[in-house]
Amino acid sequence: MFLTGLAALAVIPTLPTAARDLDGIGLYPLVAGCFVAASLLGGVLGGHWADRAGAPRPLAAGTVLAVAALVLSGASTSIWQLAAGRLLDGLAGGMVAVSVNAAIGRAYPDRLRPRVLALMSACWIVPSLVGPPVAGLVAEWASWRAVFLGLAALTAVPALVVAAVLRGPAWSAAPVAAGEAPPRPALLPAAAVSLGAALGQYGVSGWDRRHLLFALGGFALLAAFASRLLPPGTWRAARRLPATVLLCGLGSGVFFTLEAYVPLLLLTERGAPPVVIGLGFTGASLTWAAASWAQARLLERVPRHRLVAAGALAQAVAVALAVAGSLPGTPAYTAASAMVVAAVGMGMSAPSLVVLSLTHSPPGRQGYASAAMQTSQNLGQITLLGASSALFNACLAAHWADAAAYRAAFCLLFAPCALAAVLAVRARNV
Repeated sequence: MFLTGLAALAVIPTLPTAARDLDGIGLYPLVAGCFVAASLLGGVLGGHWADRAGAPRPLAAGTVLAVAALVLSGASTSIWQLAAGRLLDGLAGGMVAVSVNAAIGRAYPDRLRPRVLALMSACWIVPSLVGPPVAGLVAEWASWRAVFLGLAALTAVPALVVAAVLRGPAWSAAPVAAGEAPPRPALLPAAAVSLGAALGQYGVSGWDRRHLLFALGGFALLAAFASRLLPPGTWRAARRLPATVLLCGLGSGVFFTLEAYVPLLLLTERGAPPVVIGLGFTGASLTWAAASWAQARLLERVPRHRLVAAGALAQAVAVALAVAGSLPGTPAYTAASAMVVAAVGMGMSAPSLVVLSLTHSPPGRQGYASAAMQTSQNLGQITLLGASSALFNACLAAHWADAAAYRAAFCLLFAPCALAAVLAVRARNV
């Protein structure tokens, strides 16, 4: 998880430079969205594989595939090769994330799962602190290719060791009894949803006829196929696993929309120096890990669904701070603090939702539950970020002031926060 976080966070600052050098600025939104889009498919594949053969095999395959993806991206000679590398990296990332959660569900009892998930959150602290700045320095002093290839070299040996250890006989899964094998994964719907996610993210990056057609096509695919990857009853928040999956998408969508638009607001409207934006990201990483530690150690006796509701309320406070930060005369730190407060909400709710999903999962289907959570998380990011982006661009097209467009995009996020706070009780373990 540490290596996954380092690779994921370090390459993000280099993508714009890579797109410019490969004469692909116009396709940058598609390249940036490839990772999330492909992780949808990777989560479905990894979850089914984990249920059939145990979590170690997809985890080993995902770590090796991640190294290959970094090499492919670092050797890119065109923007399309870079997009292919990011797509493979997303596929690997989805497999790894789902496999880790499935392994936690099978290897640890209920009382220890929150602590293990807090440890997983802590693995992102150092990558969030050192990954982006070091990658920026490497890209400036050498090239963006050195970032990708350097990460590949750094993770190659650990990935091969993990793959070798996890494929050993001690980690072999018990044979599946006849008639107990999980159903085949919905590969066609998963591929369609991944394609729809990529098209949708590209479509909402502009406000013209071409972008509108891409957005409509992408969201049409999501509407047609997404429900096949989620537990029945997810859209109506049926109790236990379906409600848990829906809540994962709502919380994730709010957080990552704030993470996308608050730095943009600080840069374009407040003229904030890079250090303020960097402090926002650093503070968010630290408070996420601190809140995750608190839910595992200090609040372990609090029912999980109440922590989810508290996390949703914390995110609502963060949205209010973002709205206030877009008002004239407010200091830049007001908007930057929104990311920090939103991370507190995620640190409380995200591990609690994973614990609830593993508790609610059918026997031997932890991979299925983890894949559904991964799918919902990505769909929540795509949908809420897409809706906020569409509203933001519509306001600009209507000649609203930039600050007013930001406020409109932020205000849209109050609805999912309120919905999550109300629906949290439907995910309780009863």
